[in-house]
Amino acid sequence: MNGLVIRPLRSSDEARWRFLWQGYLEFYATRLADEVTAGTWRRLLEPSEPLWALVAEEDGELAGFAHCVLHPGTWSLARQCYLEDLYVAPPARGRGVGGALIAAVYRAADALGADRVYWLTHETNRAARALYDRVAQRSGFIHYTR
Repeated sequence: MNGLVIRPLRSSDEARWRFLWQGYLEFYATRLADEVTAGTWRRLLEPSEPLWALVAEEDGELAGFAHCVLHPGTWSLARQCYLEDLYVAPPARGRGVGGALIAAVYRAADALGADRVYWLTHETNRAARALYDRVAQRSGFIHYTR
């Protein structure tokens, strides 16, 4: 992982972020309206929003991202951090980029006063689940959505 830097998202990252975002959406066989992507981009950079992002930069190129939401909860007085999106570009997979992003999210969440970091993944996402099983505990909860 020589040359890997985890840092906050910057406005100058937009073109590469959009490329990675499209890969993430394709991975989950999802399409979003252009205005949703544009709005997500704006909100990730807006300091007053609860959304924030970290990126993995490897040898000067963005290799992945982590999008997070900081929010209150009912089971603690501290805030919680939902790691909503985590993506590593296919050429950068298997080299520790995903683990480095998660570790950086943990550090950032701690600094922001969050007492919990949590996320979801699809049950068929075996490669990611192998990483997640090493860096976190499965909650045992089943996710429902409307």
